[in-house]
Amino acid sequence: MFRLNTLVPELSVSDINKSLNFYLNILSFKLEYQRPEDKFAMLSLNDCQIMIEEINGYWQTGELSYPFGRGINFQITVSDINELYKSLRNHQYPIKMEIQENWYRADTKLRGQKEFLIMDPDGYLLRFVQSLGERENEGVPVVGD
Repeated sequence: MFRLNTLVPELSVSDINKSLNFYLNILSFKLEYQRPEDKFAMLSLNDCQIMIEEINGYWQTGELSYPFGRGINFQITVSDINELYKSLRNHQYPIKMEIQENWYRADTKLRGQKEFLIMDPDGYLLRFVQSLGERENEGVPVVGD
């Protein structure tokens, strides 16, 4: 049974069909349900959920211009980052930040992740990550220190 997360971002998109193709066929999101008459879709990838809806003026709080979502990036945890990266490369999709390993300090621990960044067709910044686990901070170069 489909369970809705307690926080689900809804992205306004310029072309619902272009976005559906991107999320379903390139990124392998699952279509949970849609309302074609509203140009709306509910999508999931593992435990991540997003809603997309073609711009209709209803949710708009200001002028939308590319890139949408300025100032936010969505971190999406995946189990096989290499497979997703390969799919993007096979589709010749532009990569904003190549795949790399980063360690982030969380109090006295370090949390590692393999990650890369892309922008969706409307310019929303998507950061795909795969966990590398946690370890003690022993002078390792850390992002954000």
